[in-house]
Amino acid sequence: MKFSINRASFIKALNIVQRAISSKTTIPILTGLKLDVTGNNIMLTGSNADISIQTTISGDNPNNDLKISSTGSIVLPARFFSEIVKKLPDTELVVEVGDNFQTNIKSGNSEFTINGLDANGYPHLPEISTDNSIDLPAEIFKEVIGQTVIAVSKQESRPILTGVHFTLDQNQLLAVATDSHRLSQRKVSLPAESDGAYNIVIPGDSLKELSHMLDSEKEQIKMDLSENQVMFNFGATRFYSRLLEGMYPDTSRLIPDSSATKIQFSAPDLLAAVERASLLSHESRNNVIKLTIKPNDKVVTITGNSPDVGKVEEDLQPKEISGEDLEISFNPDYMKEALRVFGKIDVEVAFTSALRPFTITPTENDHEFIQLITPVRTF
Repeated sequence: MKFSINRASFIKALNIVQRAISSKTTIPILTGLKLDVTGNNIMLTGSNADISIQTTISGDNPNNDLKISSTGSIVLPARFFSEIVKKLPDTELVVEVGDNFQTNIKSGNSEFTINGLDANGYPHLPEISTDNSIDLPAEIFKEVIGQTVIAVSKQESRPILTGVHFTLDQNQLLAVATDSHRLSQRKVSLPAESDGAYNIVIPGDSLKELSHMLDSEKEQIKMDLSENQVMFNFGATRFYSRLLEGMYPDTSRLIPDSSATKIQFSAPDLLAAVERASLLSHESRNNVIKLTIKPNDKVVTITGNSPDVGKVEEDLQPKEISGEDLEISFNPDYMKEALRVFGKIDVEVAFTSALRPFTITPTENDHEFIQLITPVRTF
């Protein structure tokens, strides 16, 4: 196996697949990077058993300056190989594999030889049928991940809650996450009706990694399923993740369909007030802040209290307020994370009672995105 390539193009592809490679894996060969060199392209693969990333460098792109002298496959130690490639002196590099998988890397006057492994020992990636795909704009899917992944559980005691639940019915994609203290739900209408129905749970950690990779992606992302794996296809990259097994709880009944008290705020204004109130609440053991709502007086007061440090109290100016008087306490961290994903829009916070979960929705298209937070009993 031998090829030469533009070093910057190769580094870009290396950075993509390295996201999946971990030094902590229990399968030694997965600390390596797999290179498959075929007639006109190079495929790079990285995996940690939970996620796998595969990207292709095409010889058809003149910017890659790819010249393949002989084809083949090898697994190279990812950390060393990547550091070597990034520090090479010239704009071009040449990789050649000799006997016993000894790999020679040349660039300018610099030359390294490292020991590779037989690629036949590398686990095969799953075969995934592409008969029933969902196509979504990449930036919309990135937004869905950002809005829901905040609510996945960090506790391994209920593994199913560490993922986001995706269901597809006709042309409606629904994404839900909950850690049993809060919930985040986003609906997306797809332009075309899908042939099948989806009901899967994707680990939150996989989705966070995928989200980082979609930063500069402006095209469509395609989602394909197998029995226990999902594959996302975008640009020259394929991202595989295992699926979580088990039944996700029915969360639809948790969302109240009526409310007794409603307030509307600019999300950034309410977020800033919650951040100020939480400065002191973080110092107390229970980390709780309180909202006191008096619709007749048009008053909303936010209070944070730490017996050891002191107290903060602030009167807020809601854009709209209606309903019954209410005092409600909650974890400010949940509220801050919920408000941040709304961005610079107006939101409505709707309450049913002091001990029932309350919802935060955008004032427009309120059925598309809902955050739900369970209050804290303080008496």
